Amino acid sequence: MELTTKEVLRYQRHIRLDGFGKANQLKLKQSRVLIVGAGGLGCPAGLYLAAAGVGHIRICDGDHIELSNLQRQIAHRSQEVGRNKSESLAERMLQINGDIEVIAEPLHIDEDNVVACIQGYDLVIDGSDNFRTRYLLSDHCHKAGIVYIYGAIQQFEGQISVFDSRNGPCYRCLFPEPPPRNLIPSCEQAGVLGVLPGTIGLAMATEAIKVLTGLGQTLQGHVLIYDALEPSYRKIHLHKDPHCRLCGDGELTLSEPVIAESDGVELDVRRAHEMKQQGVSFLDVRDDIEVELCHIEGARHIPMPELMAGLEELDSQCEWVVFCYDGIRSYRAVKLMREFGFERVWSMAGGIKDWAEHIEPDMVRY
Repeated sequence: MELTTKEVLRYQRHIRLDGFGKANQLKLKQSRVLIVGAGGLGCPAGLYLAAAGVGHIRICDGDHIELSNLQRQIAHRSQEVGRNKSESLAERMLQINGDIEVIAEPLHIDEDNVVACIQGYDLVIDGSDNFRTRYLLSDHCHKAGIVYIYGAIQQFEGQISVFDSRNGPCYRCLFPEPPPRNLIPSCEQAGVLGVLPGTIGLAMATEAIKVLTGLGQTLQGHVLIYDALEPSYRKIHLHKDPHCRLCGDGELTLSEPVIAESDGVELDVRRAHEMKQQGVSFLDVRDDIEVELCHIEGARHIPMPELMAGLEELDSQCEWVVFCYDGIRSYRAVKLMREFGFERVWSMAGGIKDWAEHIEPDMVRY
């Protein structure tokens, strides 16, 4: 495989770089990269890797574009609301560079498909927004000997690192176990500065190019933390943990669940819908501005910060289904309510986000 005349012209600014040249551009052309998540991180990483000439890129994301995504997910357009994110990003990447191969896979990474999805790739860029996917990818990349590039964002801060546990620490050396699900805030709950994913996503693309070409020093063995408000960059050294369950002397079975089961607190939206039809009371613990956007008919509303004071207004002998945006706040609410004598109360897993997808598809999404 060689560079065509057209490719030499396209990438001449790379080729003229001292130490880069045709050889490293050819390495990019021959490379295979998997991007998981076509959102805030996946969009800038995908667009710039396409422009850089990475020859084969696959994008996995089962989500669809929502209006609230457009504040930060720059590959998507207003007229594409409702379209699958991986397909939208792939189309934009091919508009930038039609000489590469881009495959869109409208699916979520799970225990059943993770091995097949990562097989045959040189590296994985993880642009997902949940711990379950991160641990699945990092664990299986370690087993397969694939470089795993990690990025995360929340509010005004982001993190980036490169994990190649053949030559250094793995993701579990940094975060040995995922936190309990009720302590995991989402971007929807905590918020995120719209330009922040661009900064972190571009840094992930930069690390990918260095890994693929062998240029410079990567962030392997370090975590780069960016604070947009100060502004500041901090690089923290990360050591390999000899007792790590994944890459050390610990024993990790990759078939065990990443996030523990829900201890009887949660039920899915379909069961919640059945209970609503049977007359069970619904409690919405989202903020006022969220309720203005969309609501479930007949639900009682008490924002989570006011729940403690509002419990006396609720009948503890009734059955209650509690919901929020994604099931995190409602999980905490149910735990609190059970401590105060509410015995028949459950959290709706997936929240109103899953309700809109499975029960009321015409509901406004955010």
